[in-house]
Amino acid sequence: MKINKIFLALSVALSLVVTVLGQEAPLGSIAPMSGDEKKALDGLKGKISGKIVWSSSRVNSKHDIWIMNADGTDQKQLTVKPNNVDWFPRFSPDGRTVLFVRSKSGWVPETDAEMYEKWDLWTIATDGIGEKKVASDAVWGTWRPSGDSILFARGSKVFIKRLDGSDEKELFDAETHFKKGAYAQQPEMSPNGKCLAVTLRGTVRKTGIWNFEKNEFYETGGGCEMAWFPSGNKVYRMNEGTGNGGTEVLQIDLDNDGKPLRKIGGWSIPKEMHFMDLPGRRSHEYFPKVDPSGTWLVWCATQYGHEHDIADYEVYVWKIGADAKTAVRLTFNTANDRWPDLFLTPQEASPKTGADSAANGGSPR
Repeated sequence: MKINKIFLALSVALSLVVTVLGQEAPLGSIAPMSGDEKKALDGLKGKISGKIVWSSSRVNSKHDIWIMNADGTDQKQLTVKPNNVDWFPRFSPDGRTVLFVRSKSGWVPETDAEMYEKWDLWTIATDGIGEKKVASDAVWGTWRPSGDSILFARGSKVFIKRLDGSDEKELFDAETHFKKGAYAQQPEMSPNGKCLAVTLRGTVRKTGIWNFEKNEFYETGGGCEMAWFPSGNKVYRMNEGTGNGGTEVLQIDLDNDGKPLRKIGGWSIPKEMHFMDLPGRRSHEYFPKVDPSGTWLVWCATQYGHEHDIADYEVYVWKIGADAKTAVRLTFNTANDRWPDLFLTPQEASPKTGADSAANGGSPR
């Protein structure tokens, strides 16, 4: 435990130095594949069908969006903007469109995500056609299940917007509910629209669930990068300071109001909350994303470093419920890879989502 805390502290310190220097991400090169990794990758073929999108610096040090088959084959560049940072891609509910964040100009580090005036939200078809800006001064965009609306953050505030061009509607303000200087990071509404999962940063550092009807916030501990399982009755998030490589993915069961069923705090974590912690040396994990059917997890892990947009993270996929040792590494490049999302082909996917009862553009229920 002490070693994990030291590892995380050193990684964060290194990240701060890199950020100050304003370094862009490495272009990288093809990395060697071990015999076991090749065997696992070959064994994945035929077991999963779909697409994965992610952000990579392998041909552009500022990052582009890339796309590949869910089994790691046919990796190719989706966006081509050498003077912009493209990241946080998210598939539309029908899998045909990708929503992503783009810097207005030049290199902007992920640590500046709260500076919303530096970012816009764009969409692009999965065949690389039809780029379109859909929200200005916005970051952390996600889709609503209906596919006609998006959710995003703008500093302390969270908004919902229909893609037909209608006005945005504010749903949440971290400064109003907490304190000045707090901002919302990676907000995601529950499938039924009743709650908001959010990471708070700035003057407040915690994760939690905001219940729109009760106007209450239920803390889910520290960590970051929290999102919903498709079932809507639990969330998952990163936990820092624990795990094999200084981080791990936790799962948190919730009641019907979004309140955690177990108290979360301290370094002791109940066994049932552990979700994914890679064995081996490459186990400093981030960017978890469960597919819409709730069957597979895709995420990234690195062996050295911590900085999200610079360190050598690689993409992994894992069938939920299987042994952690069965996770398969999909990318082999020393560039930075981050924020993957997975969309299964319809015949494989078996959606477990609740109805989208949020009134898009209106008050969430």
